[in-house]
Amino acid sequence: MAMSGTPHLILASQSPRRLSLLAQIGITPDAVSPADINEDPIEGEIPRDHALRLAQEKAAKVAGNTPDKIILAADTVVGVGRRILPKAESLDQARYCLGLLSGRGHRVFTGVAVIKADGDMISRVVETRLTMKRLSKSELEHYLESGEWSGKAGGYGIQGTAEGYISKLIGSYSNVVGLPLFETRNLLIGAGYLK
Repeated sequence: MAMSGTPHLILASQSPRRLSLLAQIGITPDAVSPADINEDPIEGEIPRDHALRLAQEKAAKVAGNTPDKIILAADTVVGVGRRILPKAESLDQARYCLGLLSGRGHRVFTGVAVIKADGDMISRVVETRLTMKRLSKSELEHYLESGEWSGKAGGYGIQGTAEGYISKLIGSYSNVVGLPLFETRNLLIGAGYLK
C-alpha cells in the first residue's frame, strides 16, 4: 500500500503485462511514461548487464522529464549463454529464437531500476533459469501460427501456450512475465513508496 503523501509513481514502460503484474500486488502507477531509448546491445555485453543497463537508462530518461517523482523502469532479456536473444518482431526472428531455446536451458534476466523522489537510483537484476522441452515440428509451427511470440523477448511469452513447453523453472515466475514482484516491491519500499 502506497504511503500517504508519497510522491507520484511513474511506470517507465508501455508493457500491459507490467501494469497487470503491479496490479496483482495492489500498485497502480499514477502515470505511464514509456522511455524511448536505443535498446541495441553494446558489443560484448552479456544478458545480465544488458537488462540492468536498459532499465537504468529508461528510468533516467523518464526522470529527466518528471522531477520529484518516483520512477519505476524494467527491461527483460532472454539469454542463451552469453547470447542476447532479440524481442521477436518477425516470424523469422521467432523461429530463430525458438530454434535456439528448443531442448535446452536458458535464463531470463529482468533489470529493475527505481529512481527515488530525491533523484537517487536503486536497482537490481533478477535471474530465472528455465528449460524448454525439445519442440516437435508441429509444436513449433503451432506456436508460430498463434502469434503469441510477437514483441516478446526470446520469441515466447510464458503466460500463454509456451508455458506448456517449459519443463523446468527455477526462480521467479513473474520475472519471466516481465517484472519480478518480490524484488520490485522491496525496491519501492526502499524508495519510500510502500510501507
